[in-house]
Amino acid sequence: MILKIVFPILFCMIFQGCISAQTKIEKIDRLVSINAGYGNFNGSILVVEQGKVIYKKAFGKADFDKNILNKTDTKFRLASVSKQFTAMLIMQLVAENKLNLNVPVTTYLPEYPAENGGKITIHHLLAHTSGLPNYTSFPNYRDIMGTPKSPGELVRLFSELALEFNPGENFSYSNSGYILLGYLIEKVTGKKYEQVLTEKIFDPLNMVNSGYDHNDALATNMASGFDKKLNSYVSASYLDMSVPFAAGALYSTVEDLALWDQALYTEKLLPKKYMDQMFKKQTPPNGPGYGYGWMTGARSVGNSGEKIESVSHGGSINGFNTIIVRIPSDKILITILNNTGEAPLNEMAQSILGILYDKPYDVPQRSLSAALLEVLESKGPDSALIFYNSNKSSKEYLMREDEMNTAGYQMLQNGKAKEAALLFRLNTEAYPNSFNTYDSYGEVLLVLGDTTASIENYKKSVKLNSENDGGIEVLKSLGVNTDDLIIKVSVAHLKLLSGEYKEEGKEWKIIIEEKDGQLYGNDGGYRYRLNPVGNDKFINPDDGATIEFNTENKHSLSFVIFGKTKLIKVK
Repeated sequence: MILKIVFPILFCMIFQGCISAQTKIEKIDRLVSINAGYGNFNGSILVVEQGKVIYKKAFGKADFDKNILNKTDTKFRLASVSKQFTAMLIMQLVAENKLNLNVPVTTYLPEYPAENGGKITIHHLLAHTSGLPNYTSFPNYRDIMGTPKSPGELVRLFSELALEFNPGENFSYSNSGYILLGYLIEKVTGKKYEQVLTEKIFDPLNMVNSGYDHNDALATNMASGFDKKLNSYVSASYLDMSVPFAAGALYSTVEDLALWDQALYTEKLLPKKYMDQMFKKQTPPNGPGYGYGWMTGARSVGNSGEKIESVSHGGSINGFNTIIVRIPSDKILITILNNTGEAPLNEMAQSILGILYDKPYDVPQRSLSAALLEVLESKGPDSALIFYNSNKSSKEYLMREDEMNTAGYQMLQNGKAKEAALLFRLNTEAYPNSFNTYDSYGEVLLVLGDTTASIENYKKSVKLNSENDGGIEVLKSLGVNTDDLIIKVSVAHLKLLSGEYKEEGKEWKIIIEEKDGQLYGNDGGYRYRLNPVGNDKFINPDDGATIEFNTENKHSLSFVIFGKTKLIKVK
C-alpha cells in the first residue's frame, strides 16, 4: 500500500516539474515569436537555466537582400559586448604580472601625452572613469567610421584632448577607454589584439565561431546589418571594422557565448580573485554599477517590481544590437543577438526573467506607427486618423516618437506631403516636449506652403532646444529674429540649482551641475543637458523629460521630474 501511494506522488512531482519547465519554454517561445512577428526582433536567442540550455532559436533573416535565414550558429557583430573580452585580456595580463591596474598608462605607453596619461590608470579605463572624451560622440564620427584606422591613429583622435573630469571622480561611458586598452594589449604583448584574443580566449574555449570582424574578409555564415524602417529593411551604413577595434569589433554566436558564460564560472581563463574584480562595482558612489567590461547591479524581474543581482552588457553598432545577461546565483544566461538595428532587447530580457522566476511580465506590443502607416497607404488619411484615435491608448500598440517621425519622412520622400503632415502633427500632440517633433512638422508645413504655421512650429522647437541650429537657420532665412526664443539664466542662479537631489526614502539620486553657463543632469552616469524654458522649468532635449525646480525656499530646494516624482536637494 505504501508503494502504491508514494509512486503516484513521486510520478506527479516529476510530471509537474516537466510541465512547469515546458511551460517556461513555451512562454519564452511565444514571447520571442510575437516580438519577431511584430518586427521587434530579427536574430538569434539562447537561454540557460541552472547551467543548462533550455531555449535556443533563430528568427528572421541574416540577409534580406539575399533571402538568407538566421540560424542559431549565425555570426553577429557584438558591438560593445566585445568590451568584456577586452577586459578579460587585460585581467589575464594583470594575473601574469605584466600589467598593474593602478599605475598611469604612461608606465606602459611612454609616448602617450603625459598630461592625461600620467593621471589615467588601467583601472580608470576599464571602469569608464578615465574622463576620456568618447570618440564615437565626436561631431565628425560619421567621417571617421568609414575610413580604416590603425590602433595608434584611433588613440590620436582623443589623446591630446582635455579630459571631461579628473580620473576616478565620475563615470562616463567611453569607447575611447577601450580603444586605449586594446592598444595597450598590443604594446605589452607585441602581438595584434586579434591574435591575443584568439590565443587566450577563443581557442581555449573552442569558440570556433567567434573572432575579430574584417570588412575585406567577411566571415562565413555571417549576418548582415540592416536598419528597420517601420515595414521595410535597408542596409546599414558602412562601418570600417578597424574603427570600433577593442571597444566593439568582435563577432560571435549565441552558442559560443554560452561557452563563454560557462567558462566564467571556472578558473579556466582567470583565477577567481581576478574574476571577482571584473564583476564588482568599480565606479564612484554616484556612478552606475560597472565593473570591468560588465554592468553590475540589480535587474528587474518582469514587471513584478522585484529585482535580482546580475552582470550584463548591451551593444549597438550599425545594423546590430546585442545583449548578454547573467544571473550568477542561478546560473542563468540570456543572450540575444539582433541584426536589424535597435530592437527592444532589454525589455525582452526583462520579460524572460519574469518567465524564469514565475513573475508577471509585459507582453510585446505592435508598433502603432508601422500599423498606422499601412492604413494610411492603403485607405487614406481619414481612415488612418480613425485608426490612430481608436488605438493610441490600446495596450496592443506602442507608439514611439522616432518611429512616427520615420513614418512621416517616408511619406514626405514619397511625395505625399499632406499625409506626412498628418503624421508629424500627431507626433507633436503625443510628444509636446520634443523639439524634434516640431522641427519635422515645421519642415513639412514649409513644403506645403504654410509659412506662418511652419514658423510657429520652428519657434517651439528652438525654445525647447536652444542648440537646434538647423531650426534657427530656417527661422533666420524666413526673416525671424531668434534671440528672444532662447531663454538665458544667470550663472549665479544655475549654481543655486546645482547639487545632489534624492527621492525621499529611496535610493534614486540625480546630480545637477552648472558648467560654462549651462545646466546638466547626471542620473547614474547618464549626463544630459537641461534646456531652460522659463519659470525654473528645464527640459532634456534628448527625450523631452521635464525638471521643474521649486526655489521658494532657497535653503530647501527640490524639483519634480516627469511631472510626478519629487527629488529634494540633500547637498
